[in-house]
Amino acid sequence: MIDIDHLKTWVGRTEEQSDVAAPAPLAGLAALLDHVHPPWPEHELPPLAHWLYFLPRARQSDIDADGHPKRGGFLPPAPLPRRMWAGSRIEFRGPIAIGAAMVRRSSILSVEAKSGASGDMVFVTVRHEISGDAAPAIVEEQDIVYRQAPKPEASGGAPLAPAAERRESEWTRTVTPDPVQLFRYSALTFNGHRIHYDRDYCRGVEGYPGLVVHGPYTATLLVDHFLRRRPQASIATLQFRARRPLFDTAAFDLCGAMRESGASLWARGPHGETAMELALRLA
Repeated sequence: MIDIDHLKTWVGRTEEQSDVAAPAPLAGLAALLDHVHPPWPEHELPPLAHWLYFLPRARQSDIDADGHPKRGGFLPPAPLPRRMWAGSRIEFRGPIAIGAAMVRRSSILSVEAKSGASGDMVFVTVRHEISGDAAPAIVEEQDIVYRQAPKPEASGGAPLAPAAERRESEWTRTVTPDPVQLFRYSALTFNGHRIHYDRDYCRGVEGYPGLVVHGPYTATLLVDHFLRRRPQASIATLQFRARRPLFDTAAFDLCGAMRESGASLWARGPHGETAMELALRLA
């Protein structure tokens, strides 16, 4: 039984963290994305690189069974075992220079209970406001979803889409995920969630067929897919929505199409289904 009234008492909670825009995480990101010369400005954080900072520092004794910090601190203690980052809406209001002192102010905007085909869910929306050297730089609203455990008869996390979705990609690149890639992204973001590296946990506890590709890693790959075509491009806004999980059991495609004000990008799963959609508007 979900006591949604109790969980809603978390609305309005805030926290503040400080960090420095150090160059080392960017070097790690460039290596993971297989760049010798990355297609982003040399002296500032590229789009979505803010996810490499303000990392969780929970003590080992405060880690839960799924590898995340235990609930009930800043995030509400939703009594559902699965959690995922479902999407974000981001405004890039100014650059963050390498070496800048950064501050992130976070607040819980909403907590809502819903029910779907997979059972009960709790949606939590978090707003982050990030400044660099005291200048406003990034505003992001993140949607986090808590879901029920898979039913005993479930055979693997996500049923196949009924049919491939027809959408024309102007430029496409294939990614073959593997445990090393996923581990390296987990290391870059200090993400202990076991669905990304513990295959026995994935299959036996959460009912997935293989290791789950991180949602933010997929979004980062899509933005990188765009920047390979438009190096040094300045992005004003970006939003993405995860529609279906991707696993290390099959390759997937990064797809893109230019639009009047920016670009539409999507990750296409092995059966032609759209796994993630991302839209960006250029400055």
